Amino acid sequence: MKRRTVAKQITDKGRIKINDKIAKSSSNVAQGDVVTIGFGNKTLKIKVNSIKENAKKDEADQMYDILAENYKENFNN
Repeated sequence: MKRRTVAKQITDKGRIKINDKIAKSSSNVAQGDVVTIGFGNKTLKIKVNSIKENAKKDEADQMYDILAENYKENFNN
């Protein structure tokens, strides 16, 4: 997520889990954690590879692996 305020709002609604436990906005994320994020119709599950205080945009995709990406409904039909 690009903004902390958006991440906090989503977390406070219970849409983020860290290692299958509902996260709070104050929760810490560590290397090796599995994070599940619910975005309305989409659920994204990632594994954290590394944590950096300041990361460049081109480094971001190396900091995690996508484990699963699921959709509740298919709207392409």
